[in-house]
Amino acid sequence: MNHPSLATAEPPGGSDDAAVLERCAAACGQLRQQIARVVVGQEHVIDAMLVTLLARGHGMLVGVPGLAKTLLVASFARALDLSFGRVQFTPDLLPADITGTDVLEEVERGRHEIKFLRGPIFANLILADEINRTPPKTQAALLQAMQERRVTVGGATHELPEPFQVFATRNPIEQEGTYALPEAQLDRFLLEIHVAYPSEAEELEIARRTTSGQVVELQPVVAADAVRAFGALVPRVPVTAEAVALAVRLARGTRPEGAGAAGTVARYVRFGAGPRGSQGLVLAAKARAAARGEAAADVDDVLALAIPALRHRLVLSYRAEADGVTDVQVLSELAHQLGVRLGAV
Repeated sequence: MNHPSLATAEPPGGSDDAAVLERCAAACGQLRQQIARVVVGQEHVIDAMLVTLLARGHGMLVGVPGLAKTLLVASFARALDLSFGRVQFTPDLLPADITGTDVLEEVERGRHEIKFLRGPIFANLILADEINRTPPKTQAALLQAMQERRVTVGGATHELPEPFQVFATRNPIEQEGTYALPEAQLDRFLLEIHVAYPSEAEELEIARRTTSGQVVELQPVVAADAVRAFGALVPRVPVTAEAVALAVRLARGTRPEGAGAAGTVARYVRFGAGPRGSQGLVLAAKARAAARGEAAADVDDVLALAIPALRHRLVLSYRAEADGVTDVQVLSELAHQLGVRLGAV
C-alpha cells in the first residue's frame, strides 16, 4: 500500500543510524496520535506495545473485559502498513484453523494436486484474541510460529512474513472454559502488558465518544519498510554496562535456588526467569530508548520495563496464592533488595 503520509525509514540526506533513530521517534509519535483518535487514555499500554513492535517481540495484553484490549491491537494494526490477521481462540479451535492445511485441488479434469491453504497466521501482525481459551494442542502450533517464525504442516515448513508479531489478549478473571498457558509459551512473550481501568475523566470521554455514532477511520502512518528498518535498528542501539548488569541481576534474583535469594523470592517463587528474561529486558530497554529518540538505553529504561518483562516468567508457589502475594510484590521486594525502584505497572 502506498500512501503519501506514511513514515519511512529513509529520510532525505542519509540512512545512518542517527537519522533512522530520529525517524523512529517521529513515527512513534504519529502512531500515538493516530491510535488516540479511537482509544481514550491507556498511554502506558500504547507505549509498551510500541516497545514490543520495535523489539520485534510478542506482547500479551491482560485485563478484564471491556477495557479495549482488542480495539487497541486492531487500531495498532490499522495505523501500520502491515498485513493483519485475527484469530478468535475457542475451546474447539484446531491447529489447522491457525496455520492452514493441505487441500486436494483439481487443476485439470481428472488431475489433482495438493495445495497448501494458508491460515490467518500468515500476516505481519496477529491478534490472538482470548488466547487462554484454546487447548494445549492448538497452543503448540502457535508456539512454533512465535519462536521460529515458521509453521510445519504435513511435513512441509512454511516461512512466515517479516515482520511477524503476535499480540495476544487474556482475560484473567474467567476460569470456565480456559486453559493455563504453558510456561514455555509465556516465556516467548517479550512483555506482559496489564490494561487498567480508565480514570473517571477518561471514562466520561469513552461514554461520550462511543455513543455519538461517529465512525473514525484510521489511516496507516508507518510504512512496512520503516517497521522493518526500525526493528533492525533496535539491536544496534547502545546500552550502558550498568543497565545490562541491572537487567541480569533482576532476572537472576528471581530464581529461588540462587545464592542470596531475597526472602520473598525464596518463600514464594517456585521457578524464576531464565536467560530469556534478561535478554528480553535489555532488548526492550533498547526499544524504549529508540521510541523516545534517545541515543542509548540506560538504567531508567530497564527499571521502567522490568515488571512487564519479567512478571510472566515467574512461577509462584501455592503459598504465594494463599498469602495473597503477587508477582509485582515479589519483583518490587527484589528491587528494594538491590537498592532500586521499579517503574509503575
